Amino acid sequence: MSDRMDYASAGVDIDLEGSAVASLIGALSKSVRPQGTRGAPVDLPGGFGGLIEFGENLLALATDGVGSKLSIASHLQQWGGVGIDCMAMNVNDLLCVGAEPIAFVDYVAVPKPDPAIHAALGASLAEACRQARVTLAGGETASLPGIVTELDLSGTALGWLPKGQAITGEHLQAGDVLIGLPSSGIHSNGYSLVRKIIEHVGVSYTDETPFEAEHPHRTLTRWTSGTPTLGEVMLNPTRIYCDPVVDLLNEGRNGTSFPLEAVRGICHITGGGLSNLLRLHPSLGWDIHDPLPVLPEFAWLHQAGGVETREMYRTFNMGMGMVLAVQEQHAATILDWLRERMTGVAIVGHVVDNGHRVTHALDGVEFDHY
Repeated sequence: MSDRMDYASAGVDIDLEGSAVASLIGALSKSVRPQGTRGAPVDLPGGFGGLIEFGENLLALATDGVGSKLSIASHLQQWGGVGIDCMAMNVNDLLCVGAEPIAFVDYVAVPKPDPAIHAALGASLAEACRQARVTLAGGETASLPGIVTELDLSGTALGWLPKGQAITGEHLQAGDVLIGLPSSGIHSNGYSLVRKIIEHVGVSYTDETPFEAEHPHRTLTRWTSGTPTLGEVMLNPTRIYCDPVVDLLNEGRNGTSFPLEAVRGICHITGGGLSNLLRLHPSLGWDIHDPLPVLPEFAWLHQAGGVETREMYRTFNMGMGMVLAVQEQHAATILDWLRERMTGVAIVGHVVDNGHRVTHALDGVEFDHY
């Protein structure tokens, strides 16, 4: 291709978004809840979830939506995975601070109510609650003709953890081991670029995939028979990592196999790709020297869109949806524990003291800011 595609040209400028969010945060006033009282804020580096005081415990909150993946769901009228996407984008962030998700509320905005679509969303959210082990505590549906043109779905998750047991990344050290957990696909980030590439190539979401879609480390959600369609791969639900990460944290708190302190950082690989790792520590670096296998849809998007390799790892998870940074002395035990519960888990790299940057086995894939 003469003109390479990237996320910014598809309408999403990650750097500009970061600047806008920083401006928003800078304009916010401090909490009116005084320290030591319920609801008072708890400082937390990284920003994967917000923590507030609640007696002897801390509460954790995260809010997010499905994003433009919903445009594909709307086009295909396939809603079975979007509730799972919405749940995953929230509860996976809570895991990164060491919280156990316990409840969820959703917000649905539509141009016009449709009972059949709402029933499908309800079934998807019910399955999401089962996978995340949370209670659906409520929600809101708004009909907004003239403001929204197609369905939008977002939500907020609530979690908890004992005071003093937050996972912040502050205790990370050079030599800590990075364990990668495989993704189920594109998850819910980068779809503006996905849709632009598919439009450029001129294929249909109902076509058979122009690549081998099956992969041993993920299961596709199917609604057709025969060869998977492009739509089925692109709408495959985001992996919810509550199982096994909540159990891992509880195992650490019980101290049966390893101490909780052995888990020093958890990173959800979402928008921004591997640069998310930089959120966990202000000065240490991250070397991904043995990455997880790239899922076939990423390889196809890379080739079909002529997307630069660094841009792919800046936009997508590339097959690794979560990274755990653990103490080297407990890494083998934690790896074995995880492998009993999830296929495809592997050591992918180490924390390094080479400056605040992410380096990778592939030349040119390097990040020095989120």
